Amino acid sequence: MPTDSLDRFLAALDPEHRQDVAAKPREEQARLAAAWERELESDDELDTLDELSPPAAEAEAARRVLERGTD
Repeated sequence: MPTDSLDRFLAALDPEHRQDVAAKPREEQARLAAAWERELESDDELDTLDELSPPAAEAEAARRVLERGTD
């Protein structure tokens, strides 16, 4: 199981988006992973989902971060 924030973020992505993010510069990957961590920490809906399915909550947070494209 990945422990590094970036590794966890990449693991939460679907395969197509994982490839897209992996092709980005490391700094951009780190920025997206940090935004993902903030999304997980700040959204109460994700807290509820996390209790039911942590992987689903992580995937939803990753989807939101990529959809916004910014933190």
